[in-house]
Amino acid sequence: MLAITKKTDQDEPKLDQWQWLGVILLIVSLAGFIGWVWEFILIEFEGGFQNLYVNGGNLLPWMNIYAYGAILILLICYRLRKRPSLVFIAGAISTGLLEWLSGWLVYTLGNGTRYWDYSTSWIGIGHINGFVCPASVCVFGLGALALIYLLLPRCIALAQHMTRRKLLAISLALFSIIIIDDVVNLTLKNLNMPTAQDFYINRGWVLMEK
Repeated sequence: MLAITKKTDQDEPKLDQWQWLGVILLIVSLAGFIGWVWEFILIEFEGGFQNLYVNGGNLLPWMNIYAYGAILILLICYRLRKRPSLVFIAGAISTGLLEWLSGWLVYTLGNGTRYWDYSTSWIGIGHINGFVCPASVCVFGLGALALIYLLLPRCIALAQHMTRRKLLAISLALFSIIIIDDVVNLTLKNLNMPTAQDFYINRGWVLMEK
């Protein structure tokens, strides 16, 4: 007869609070970059790979909404990690709501401004006001699985094999550079001064704002 044993928390990562901070900052930084790469590939595909399209409002290859989504996934899905199906569902729903809310707020507060519009995209079947669609929600669900089962364990392993000082130095440096880029561009935009978008346009690249 097979013995049935109760699962314990023996596989819980043994990290202190500073190591967890380093891990979270690494994930936020990497998630923003991975999101930028995903958007780049998607827009290039839609454009037939004929021009160079750059999406997002930062000088660096990083998109903040994907970083916010990563934080949301960590908060909601980490405790569900023993149930991949729940991670997928919770990740898809939470980030889908984040995308819809972000799009709606930008549109409402920005007098009709849209940074994306699924109603004009080939993946936008079943979209809701162009802000979110079933395909994007499924992609976010898959992204939640990748974050919890691929990215997070590797960042934890890195934290366990590095000194705390080195981990924090690297993660804080990456995060600080990204945040400075984000804050500077938002400030320049509010002051009606040249931003990262203008930099890309002036170099002959095409910036896509859906």
